[in-house]
Amino acid sequence: MRVNVPTVAPQFLRSRIGKVCVAITGATPAEMLEKANAVVKETSFIEFRLDYLDKPLLALSKFKHFFAENTAATGIATCRRAPNGGKFTGNLAAELEILIKAAGSGFHIVDLELESAESLKKADLQKLRDTGTAIIISYHDFSATKDLEGIYHRIQPFHPDFYKIVPTAKTLTDNVTLMRFIEHMEDHSNIIGICMGDAGIISRVLGVRAGSAFTFAAASTGEETGPGQIAARTLIDTYRIDQVDAATKVYGVAGNPIRSSLSPAMMNAAFRRETVNAVYLALQTHKLSDLLKLVNEIPIQGLSVTMPLKQEIMSHLEKTDPLSSKIGACNTVLRAQDGKLYGFNTDVAGITGPLEKRMSLRGAKVLVLGAGGAARAAVFGVRDKGADVFILNRTAETAHKLARQSGSKSIKKEALAKTSFDAIINATPIGMAGQKGAQVLEAKDLNTKLVFDLVYNPLETPLLRLARQQNIPIITGVEMFVQQGARQFEIWTGKPAPEEEMLRVVIHALRQQAEAVAEAPAPAEKKKKKSS
Repeated sequence: MRVNVPTVAPQFLRSRIGKVCVAITGATPAEMLEKANAVVKETSFIEFRLDYLDKPLLALSKFKHFFAENTAATGIATCRRAPNGGKFTGNLAAELEILIKAAGSGFHIVDLELESAESLKKADLQKLRDTGTAIIISYHDFSATKDLEGIYHRIQPFHPDFYKIVPTAKTLTDNVTLMRFIEHMEDHSNIIGICMGDAGIISRVLGVRAGSAFTFAAASTGEETGPGQIAARTLIDTYRIDQVDAATKVYGVAGNPIRSSLSPAMMNAAFRRETVNAVYLALQTHKLSDLLKLVNEIPIQGLSVTMPLKQEIMSHLEKTDPLSSKIGACNTVLRAQDGKLYGFNTDVAGITGPLEKRMSLRGAKVLVLGAGGAARAAVFGVRDKGADVFILNRTAETAHKLARQSGSKSIKKEALAKTSFDAIINATPIGMAGQKGAQVLEAKDLNTKLVFDLVYNPLETPLLRLARQQNIPIITGVEMFVQQGARQFEIWTGKPAPEEEMLRVVIHALRQQAEAVAEAPAPAEKKKKKSS
């Protein structure tokens, strides 16, 4: 119990801090301060990861000068040891000395790992309390989400100003477990709750709504201090975390993988433009049962469904539109006012619309690559418009089955060089950012008047590059992506979609990604830099 200690009043701290604390990393104090000076112009709540520095103690005078010049800034000092997931290789005594001296260098809060707190002698811990700086006791589980109350009770004897509990989400519903835990605590205003991992994005955006005191963000993409951490600009601009409240409707894109999906950027931009109080999240999962549980628990108002769930979800919907029933795949789910889930397929409109702007599909000869959910939409969509469809798939039997169902024909790769088409549609993930696998077609196979690649990331796929080299007109996946997304927006909101804004955001994001890839150092350079 603290007695006669001039602590920083929690109420005063809460009046200074916002919903987002930006984590600052760097190999040198100068690098960290350069980033901090850029960040503090927009976000005054900053965490300095002192464990990233070789000699943190020598840097404290520079941080003291930073806080003297930026009096509105609120700083957290963190020096996490390597056994607890940090980078500091010193011992417990060295960690404590750094935090005590950080408290005297202008930092308003110090973050002490639970394992460190449990290993310290009471007298040593009291030295940290005597600084009067607010204390976070934090716990990180890099493997799972379990026994959150047990962790809370381990932290409780230390009477910190903030309890930071950070498990790892292995499933989407692990986020629900964390958020329910925060909601059920009698005084949750001093709990910081976040789930790490790709599946943990829900807690990073909705955790504050559930009662988390604040959340953490990276200074920029590529500078994450924890698995699944989001860049501050994305958290504030794309997800509009400052505006998320109890009335905010939640939507999302569900599937695996979705890390590179631009649906959140596109849909959140549409919500912002049309002043819809909604947020759209990336829901990384390959288990439909996990997704459906999340949909009911949050609850989710609408879903974009992608690989590998488009067909599996059909049997769990109250009703679907005739197109989805015919295709046997659904990419759009709406929670109606009765609470039941209804399915639609907007992929078809996203495919046939761009094609019909350029050709008549009646009597056209079209080759479709693939036989999954997107391919089924392409096949049935162009067949309905009167096209003669041929299907090429890695697994021939799957192609035969889809051909029988749709009144199309399957074709072998060897026959392509001797067959001409009006259009070739790639409905496989080959060429997608992060996907490995050899191209299905070679230059000799492109006997066509048009190539349409449904992959939208990157902007120019290997297939489209091949077509350009042969002066064959192309349709990029961006056109399909925006069209299908616009129809989803209209189904969910009843408002016309801001298609121009959606297109602008997607192209801007893809160009930024392409520039980042082009500027990234080669593997050999990276290795050399890391070892220096």
